[in-house]
Amino acid sequence: MAVPQGLTLEHHRNLEGRQRRPVVRRVLVALLAGILLLGLLNLFGQRVDASSAETSGARLEVSAPTKVRGGIFFQARFRIQAVEEIANATVVLHPDWLEDITLNTVEPSPVGEASRDGRIALELGRIPAGDEHRLYLHFQVNPTGLGKRSQDVDLYDGGRLLLSLDRDAIVWP
Repeated sequence: MAVPQGLTLEHHRNLEGRQRRPVVRRVLVALLAGILLLGLLNLFGQRVDASSAETSGARLEVSAPTKVRGGIFFQARFRIQAVEEIANATVVLHPDWLEDITLNTVEPSPVGEASRDGRIALELGRIPAGDEHRLYLHFQVNPTGLGKRSQDVDLYDGGRLLLSLDRDAIVWP
């Protein structure tokens, strides 16, 4: 039986000179499997992390992922519990909440929206003592936004700062 033109039995059938290639393929497949395993272990994000701050008058809990990837959608939930009445509750977000991240929806709609020194201020109105208010923000991460972000949140009663919550987030490619 004749060997087709351009092929040699030693190289193509007996695989002579190709001893390293299976090792390279195995290393590349193992590297890919390792990256997938790290993703399953939440290294690259999407799992919700809850952070909270509390004073004698109020409690704030923020539930949102601290590790996100470009292009994904995620939700942030803000839960405000008023120990004492809050006459004009206002949630103020650090500008990095919207740096390379698109805010799609705010539910329920705030009473008002404003800017406080470049920070987004969402006015929620009155929260009676013993009640709670939940605010949901839905975001999408822009694919080109990478790096560490500050996700600090301040809770005000009108112009009086009630509490601050410090958070950080990482945007992966």
